[in-house]
Amino acid sequence: MKKALLFAAGFILYGALMWYYLLHGAHTELPIQYRGSAADPTMFMNGRQLKLSYDFSRLKDWIYFLSVPLEWLIYLLVLGFGLSKKMGSAVKGITRFSLVHTGLYVLLLSFVSWLLTFPLRYYSYTISRDYHISVQLFKGWMKDSLIDFWVGWLFTFLTVVVIYFFIRKAKKKWWLYAWLVSIPFTLFMYFIQPVVIDPLYNKFYPLKDQALKEKILTLADRAEIPASNVYEVNMSEKTNSLNAYVNGIGSNLRIVLWDTTLERLNDKQVLFVMAHEMGHYVMNHLYQNLIGAIILTLFGLFLGSKLYTWALAKWGKRWGIKGAGDIAGLPVLLLIFSLLSFLAGPVENAVSRKAEKDADRYAIEMTRDPEAAVGAFQKLTISGLSEVNPPKLVKFFLYGHPTMLERITFLDSYKDKYEPKELQKAKQQKQQ
Repeated sequence: MKKALLFAAGFILYGALMWYYLLHGAHTELPIQYRGSAADPTMFMNGRQLKLSYDFSRLKDWIYFLSVPLEWLIYLLVLGFGLSKKMGSAVKGITRFSLVHTGLYVLLLSFVSWLLTFPLRYYSYTISRDYHISVQLFKGWMKDSLIDFWVGWLFTFLTVVVIYFFIRKAKKKWWLYAWLVSIPFTLFMYFIQPVVIDPLYNKFYPLKDQALKEKILTLADRAEIPASNVYEVNMSEKTNSLNAYVNGIGSNLRIVLWDTTLERLNDKQVLFVMAHEMGHYVMNHLYQNLIGAIILTLFGLFLGSKLYTWALAKWGKRWGIKGAGDIAGLPVLLLIFSLLSFLAGPVENAVSRKAEKDADRYAIEMTRDPEAAVGAFQKLTISGLSEVNPPKLVKFFLYGHPTMLERITFLDSYKDKYEPKELQKAKQQKQQ
C-alpha cells in the first residue's frame, strides 16, 4: 500500500510538472522571421481561434503525457497488489482448457485497464466536444470505445496465445519464433484493415461528387496508382477535423476522403491533399512502413524477451509468477513492450516526418499550385485547432508530421517557382 501511494504521488507530481512545462516552460512563440508570413497564424486565424488553439493544444498534449505513464502504473499496481496472480487462479478455477483460460485472463486484464483509463479517455472526449473538434454524441463515442475494447482484446488474445505457446516450447528462442509468425499476421492486417476493420467504425461509400472523382482518378492515373474508385467516409457525424488517406495493399487499396474535407476545401485544395496521400503510395512509404514494423517487431521481441527474463528473476516470486510461461506474467510483458514502444516513438516520428515532407514535395510538384497547398494547411490548422509551432517536447514525442510552421513555410517557398507567368511578368515590369 505504501508503494502504491508513493507511485500515485509520483504520478500526480509528474502531471503537475508536465502542466507547468506546457503552460509556462515551453517556448512556442513564432520566430520573428516568420511573422507576417503565410505560416503566421495571426494572418489566417482570428483572436478567438488563436486562443482556442492554444488552450486545446495544451490540454490535448497534457492528456497524452498523462496517458502513457498511467498505463505503466496500472500494470505495476496489478502486479504489486497480486491481482495478476489472483486473476490467473480465478480463470483456472473456471476452466482448465488453455485457450479459454488465456482468453478469460486477457479479458479480465483488458477490462481492468479499460476501466482505470476510462476517466482520462472520457475527459479527452469532453475536451474535444467543448472545443467543437468532436461533434459525436456520448452514445456514439461509447460505441466506438466498446468496439476498440473488443478489437483490442481479440488481437491481444491472438498475440498472447502465440507468444506464450512459444515461451512454453522454447524458452530461449521464443522471441524468434513469435517474430516469424508475426510477419504473415502483419501482412494480413495491412490487407484487411481497409475492408474489415475501418468499416466497423464508419460508413464508406463511393464519392458522390462525380466531377471531383474524375479529377482524383486522373491524378491517380498520372501517379500510376491502380485505383478504380474513390471513397467518402461520413466523419462529420463525429468530428470537425479534416483528413484524407490512401491505405491498403494490392486489390484492397483505398483512396479515402473524409466528408468534412470535401465540405471545407475547394477542389484544388482537395487535389493537393490527395496528391500528398498518393505521394506516400508512389514513394513506397506504405511498404516501408510495413518493413519498418516487421524490423521493429524483431528488435522489440528480442529486447522484450531479455527484459522479461530479468524482471521475473528479480521480482517474479514477489508478484506470485511461477515462471516465464505463467499467464500471470502478462502484465510484465505488456509493461516492457509499452516502455520499448514509447522509447522507439521519437525515432518512428522522425522517420515519419521525413516521409511526410517528401509527400508534400511530391504533391506540390505534381499539382504546381502553392496557393491551394498553403490554403489547405491553413484550413486544416483552423479545423483541428492545431498549434502552428508546438513545444519541442511535444513535437519529439507526438509529431509524426512536420509542424504546420514547417509545412506551410516549405510549400509557400514554391510560390515564385510556380507563380503564373502573367503575374511574374507584371512583377518584373513593376520592378523595372
